[in-house]
Amino acid sequence: MFSIAWPWLFILLPLPLIFRRAQQQQKVTGHLQLPGVNQTAIEQVKQQSSRPSLLLWLIWICLVSAVTRPLWVGEPIELPSKGRDLMMAVDLSGSMQIQDMVIDGKPVDRLVLIKHVLSDFIERRQGDRLGLILFADHAYLQAPLTQDRRSVAQFLREAEIGLVGKQTAIGEAIALGVKRFEQVDESNRILILLTDGSNNSGSVTPQQAAEIAAKRGVTIYSVGVGAEVMERRSIFGTERVNPSMDLDEAELTKLAEMTGGRYFRARNSEELEQIYQAIDQLEPISREQFSYRPQADLFYYPLALALLFSMISVVINLPVMQQITRRKKGAL
Repeated sequence: MFSIAWPWLFILLPLPLIFRRAQQQQKVTGHLQLPGVNQTAIEQVKQQSSRPSLLLWLIWICLVSAVTRPLWVGEPIELPSKGRDLMMAVDLSGSMQIQDMVIDGKPVDRLVLIKHVLSDFIERRQGDRLGLILFADHAYLQAPLTQDRRSVAQFLREAEIGLVGKQTAIGEAIALGVKRFEQVDESNRILILLTDGSNNSGSVTPQQAAEIAAKRGVTIYSVGVGAEVMERRSIFGTERVNPSMDLDEAELTKLAEMTGGRYFRARNSEELEQIYQAIDQLEPISREQFSYRPQADLFYYPLALALLFSMISVVINLPVMQQITRRKKGAL
């Protein structure tokens, strides 16, 4: 249905009349007389050009109508009343740039793989609230818990290696996730921790953070990212190395078990996608039913009409303005 956001702004409609009345009340003390010039003709032309026309009133009405912000309000849309609260903590340390992962047959670094898989994961989370934490030297909240999946996905796409440092503060990432869940009354409180290393930075150890998470009812699903075998060229030829030597799987497994969660090993995109099934099996919580009405701004319609009427007014008054200009030049 049609609606107006600020109808009280229609009080501006009589404003031109008020200004015109004020100008008429001002007394003219004197005026310049040009010898040899028909002053009566000039005054007639001026009065004709200054007289308010229907077009000028239409322009003013359209401008005021645009300012009041007309809207088209759609039918109410109910939001899902059940869902999960998921906080994702993504490692942005320097080791995430190791290109030991493959997507569609092309080698990519670990962060690109996480973005690729998590983007699809985020798209499937209809009804869930998602949040995003980025961590390296320290942990930072990039997106609070929200149902706006597009914004969370955009924040994830914009994340870059080295954005928050080069090291790995796993403990701070867990602690920050626990802190954000404290602002939610009823929640599943699930923290998905994606990393390729071990804790070597931050003021909180992973064990301390996991103990706090267990007390606050936060479940940690930890994911160790990185291949186990990678071919590397050297002066002695091609050698096979383990690019995930720094990954502390024992610690990640312990952190998950302390909070009743699970540890996943992501050597490729297929293994990383296994987390879908585990989270889909969780029982969603019931929330208060919310609804909203989609709104579409219509201000550009009266604004376009005002522009059209202005162009018509210029075309109509052009001969009058030219006549005034010629008479002034003749007077000089």
